[in-house]
Amino acid sequence: MIITRIRLFFDHWSAALAKRFRNNFYLYLAALFSVLLLLDASVFHIGENMRQKAFDLVVRNRIITPKPDPNIVIVDINEASLAALSGEYGRWPWPRQVFGEFLEQIELQKPRAIVFDILFSDADVYNPDSDAYFNDTIAATGNTFFPFLRLPEAHDGLSKVKPGMIPGIRETAPGQGNPESTIAVVLPHFEAAISSGRLGMHNIYPDPDGIVREYRLWREDYGWKLPSLPLTIGSQLGYAMPASQNVLLNWRGGPFTYRYVSFSDVYKDMGSKIKQRPQNEFTGKIVIIGSTAPSLFDLKATAMAKAHPGVEILATAIDNVEHADYLKFWRGALPYMLISLLLIWLTATMFYRSVDRDRFNRIFSSSQVGLLVFSYVTINLTNVFIDLTGPVTWAVVYFSVAKIYALATDRALQRQLAINTQVGTAGLRAMLMPVLVESDEPLGDALLKKLTREIEAIGSLPKSVEALKGTQSGIWGLFGDMLVVGWTCAPGDTAQIEDIRREAFVIADRLAQLLGKIGLPKDTATRHTLHEGLITDGKALAPQWRALFAEAVLGLEHQKEQT
Repeated sequence: MIITRIRLFFDHWSAALAKRFRNNFYLYLAALFSVLLLLDASVFHIGENMRQKAFDLVVRNRIITPKPDPNIVIVDINEASLAALSGEYGRWPWPRQVFGEFLEQIELQKPRAIVFDILFSDADVYNPDSDAYFNDTIAATGNTFFPFLRLPEAHDGLSKVKPGMIPGIRETAPGQGNPESTIAVVLPHFEAAISSGRLGMHNIYPDPDGIVREYRLWREDYGWKLPSLPLTIGSQLGYAMPASQNVLLNWRGGPFTYRYVSFSDVYKDMGSKIKQRPQNEFTGKIVIIGSTAPSLFDLKATAMAKAHPGVEILATAIDNVEHADYLKFWRGALPYMLISLLLIWLTATMFYRSVDRDRFNRIFSSSQVGLLVFSYVTINLTNVFIDLTGPVTWAVVYFSVAKIYALATDRALQRQLAINTQVGTAGLRAMLMPVLVESDEPLGDALLKKLTREIEAIGSLPKSVEALKGTQSGIWGLFGDMLVVGWTCAPGDTAQIEDIRREAFVIADRLAQLLGKIGLPKDTATRHTLHEGLITDGKALAPQWRALFAEAVLGLEHQKEQT
């Protein structure tokens, strides 16, 4: 009983909503979605988060992935290296003499660049001679690069380092830099590394969800431009520098995609009399010295993996800068908003104009899938990531709500048409208008549906429009292509009865125009009539409706005989 009451209440509410708003509901709904979209773009950022997740999914599952540059080699201080050198040099950190000897030997092979992804921030108080040796080795090279660490801005007031004290840092524009400002940074301990000017940040800035997708090539502080390590390397090696501060990394694959060699293997081979490794192994290469050992805590979550070595993130950024193939995408909320609004209002227009639903369902579904496929294909064939996940989601949600409204109101109006007689004791005035289209060939489902929608859109009174197809088998085929338009009202409501008669007259007057609109010749023969009857309370409804329909069809035939 409770469920029945709820269903009746819902039907009544849906019918009242349909009578009040009709197809204007779809425009009001689109306006509401537009407001929600603006709020999301400015406050909630749900669409932006969807873009990030969509990027992760797409980039991980690309069919065509760019290959890592074979001239980038990572010399890996892995757990095996820590174990292999622990007997001679103890636990990490090793004496700087190890890196001095490594740098001297590798320079003999004439690499293009040697990049340390290790922050030598403090002096080795137990081995000052080792530090001096490493500093002298650095001074004798012209292609070594070292990182510095940019600390949070909250610490700037505690720092004594001014930007002008750091070689390689320039003003963003002449005269813009504040010479008295201080920045909190951790610089290399070695004077030769600082004075070389080959310094760059190796900070990695993840997105708010903790995932690394972009690389910050430079940052502006107090009018000074602090370059990242990839930007400094690219400038020194003559690469074309991007104008963007942040670049979306064009990943070459998951962890350990680049060529790795173990630090201990290379170091021991350098010190042996009989060399086992090629003596031109690093000639012309960009050699990055870093660590993948979990105990050294240089693992980050990225779009490609939950634990990605930081040294390989640096290698990817250098690779992207060298080949200028970092991914490009629409930044900001404006493109996301414009595409979302376009899809929402296009969908609203289709509902408002009562486009054939079956056809519209197919078009809508295929178009949304097509947009997602387009986004996926684009990132495989180009370096552009066109994210349509957010706009497609907005369109799908709008379509779902509008579809529910359309189905609910249609069903409610049809149900009310059949059960309204149970409300009062005076019965119900029912008015049926059969419309017969006489053509040589059956109209078919598509044309009948179009004609049904066109008739439904005429006038403002609630009505039902049902079609009987001429393609039906047996005796039902004798009905031809017939539509039956039905209205109901209270028996004594003379004003409503006159309104229904006027609307029926308008439909009859426009029939020829509607046939031409759906693609039939305007001179296609049609017949129609308007039959009125009383559905009384206290009797079975179905027999009364069947009798009324039969009388309407007989009236249509009598009209033919009279003409």
